[in-house]
Amino acid sequence: MLSNMACSLVEHKRITTTVAKAKALRKFVEPLITKSKTDSTHSRRVVFSNLKSKYAVNELFREVAPKVANREGGYTRIIKTGTRLGDAAEMCMIELVDFNELMLKESKSKTRRSRRGGKKSSGASTEAKSEERRG
Repeated sequence: MLSNMACSLVEHKRITTTVAKAKALRKFVEPLITKSKTDSTHSRRVVFSNLKSKYAVNELFREVAPKVANREGGYTRIIKTGTRLGDAAEMCMIELVDFNELMLKESKSKTRRSRRGGKKSSGASTEAKSEERRG
């Protein structure tokens, strides 16, 4: 079950499951992602023995590994979404951190802006304005 869920996570970058399964999946898939940082025959064979899917292994080594190459760990994020209607099990989304475009856009687009209005005018123009008001 964990290898199938890990293959789905690598292929789709985000899956919805229960919290207990997501926590177990995190412990299963994070060492595989760490192993995929070094692209060698041995590491590919170790990852393939756990995932058992050629497509997932290629996706992991070609797309996921270069994006997480500078990250020390914590490749997945668990976001709780509520309870399931049938049995009230806690549901969540588990996703790969560097592949959520919405979160990456928000973190990059935040800039600090001041609330002051307009440009500051030069000293000569302020003197001219003050003379017009007086006269």
